[in-house]
Amino acid sequence: MQLNPYGEYAVLLAASLADDWPEDRDGIEARTREFGMTMGFTRTPTDLGDTRAVIDEWLKIVDADTAEHRAEMLNAVMAHAATFPRLVDHDGEGWHLHYRDADQSLAHVLRAVISVGTALHLTTRGMHRLGRCAAGLAPGDDCEHVVVDVTRGGRQRYCSVRCANRDAVRRHRARTGPRTQPIANRPH
Repeated sequence: MQLNPYGEYAVLLAASLADDWPEDRDGIEARTREFGMTMGFTRTPTDLGDTRAVIDEWLKIVDADTAEHRAEMLNAVMAHAATFPRLVDHDGEGWHLHYRDADQSLAHVLRAVISVGTALHLTTRGMHRLGRCAAGLAPGDDCEHVVVDVTRGGRQRYCSVRCANRDAVRRHRARTGPRTQPIANRPH
């Protein structure tokens, strides 16, 4: 039997939705497929708004100022999203556990999957390995992307190489000061 712990992929899915919100419900479901979820979801008229609320709730956990506060909020979400695990065999995957009841809405399933996945990520990799891009901490930099640190060393601070490079250039310029003359025009 395969045990599906809803770990890393669930947190990466949440970050993907937070950083690049789909236009409609079908876009959200397509994103779940990209991250490995194969079962369908019961459609409701409020799926889009309800799922946005799940992601907004998760972003509060991302932005928590202490590990204790993060754990407190995450525990509350998991208690609200609790369902009984059940054995399922679908889509040729073989028997495995799902932490969802049959016929649940998209938002309900994602709340359970993302909260459990986030808890697994934080407890196995470290409570500090979830946050916002460090480039956005600089004045005038508007990057608010989520960083899910899945690196071996646990030091990922930026959402992309582009943000890391931009911040490195900014730090370098702050150390060296502004140039007053182009290099080509300086006396030899």
